[in-house]
Amino acid sequence: CIITPLCPNTMNDVLVAVVGAGYWGPNLIRNFSLIPHVSIKAVCDSDGARLLPLKKTYPSLTTTTHFSEILQDAEISLVAIATPPHTHFLLAKQALLAGKHVMVEKPLTKTVAEAKELIRIAKRKHLQIFCGHTYVYHAAVKKMQQLLRKKSLGKTYYYESMRANLGIIQNDANVIWDLAPHDFSILRALFTAKPVAIRAVANRYVHTTQEEVAHVFVRFADHVTAHMYFSWLSPLKIRTVMIAGSKKMLLFDQQDPIEQLRVYDKGVSISASKSQAFRSRYRYGDITVPALEETEALYNELVHFTDCVRKNKKPLTGGEEGLEVVKMLVAADISQRTGKEVLL
Repeated sequence: CIITPLCPNTMNDVLVAVVGAGYWGPNLIRNFSLIPHVSIKAVCDSDGARLLPLKKTYPSLTTTTHFSEILQDAEISLVAIATPPHTHFLLAKQALLAGKHVMVEKPLTKTVAEAKELIRIAKRKHLQIFCGHTYVYHAAVKKMQQLLRKKSLGKTYYYESMRANLGIIQNDANVIWDLAPHDFSILRALFTAKPVAIRAVANRYVHTTQEEVAHVFVRFADHVTAHMYFSWLSPLKIRTVMIAGSKKMLLFDQQDPIEQLRVYDKGVSISASKSQAFRSRYRYGDITVPALEETEALYNELVHFTDCVRKNKKPLTGGEEGLEVVKMLVAADISQRTGKEVLL
């Protein structure tokens, strides 16, 4: 990627501070720096060594190991938090109380009560709170949403996804809390029916407290079902979503560099006959590859967020949406511990 100079500060700019310079923070800085009328003023991390390469790439960037300096800077209007999940609530709460708009990477919080409190503070302070559900802004997901709205697949049968990789094993979250927010946010973006129940099965093999492999099942009010497989212990990196319908089926393979989204004109129907009770009829048609916007999902997300800040608009993935995903995560965690389906 080509790094462009940070935007100079103007009266109309949204001045941003990024908190967390580990895995995701540099991606936020890179994309924020490309958005017109947005300026990255500062980055904060408790580990000063992480700040050194960012300072070399962005010489005008203010770096600090003290979050209090971010809170005390009156020019900063938006704080983007990309720290471990257990820190999200406290950091976001402090930023909101300091009068900053807040963006929090997924998951929004670790509990439903914490998410509700952040929403209450934001409303009371007339501030925006966003949750980083990046896949909602992915070109393939937006195209899938269009196809489903137009009933191009016919009646939706089920959703199936796989997210697997070797790591990154975390200490403060299991594989469900790490990877399921992606699919939960996609499901909520694609389907109009509400999820009504969740069942999860998870196991740990390496870590002493965190599950590395999980299967999660979601039932919807319209009888659509979703099955998701998550793993930190896979030799392959897999990022796929498949949706089956009565007319067509689609596959989103994020690892495919050219044809990430394919629509298959394939299906099966059952018809009664005199010779046998049922007869299966299989249809094999064309495979189409929809054209997708060639923009990075994270860039699309941050453009939307900062536009909402400037124009005081309701975001697609605001605090309420983050809360709904947290509810699903909590339900999945309860289910994998109790072995029972949990109603939402």
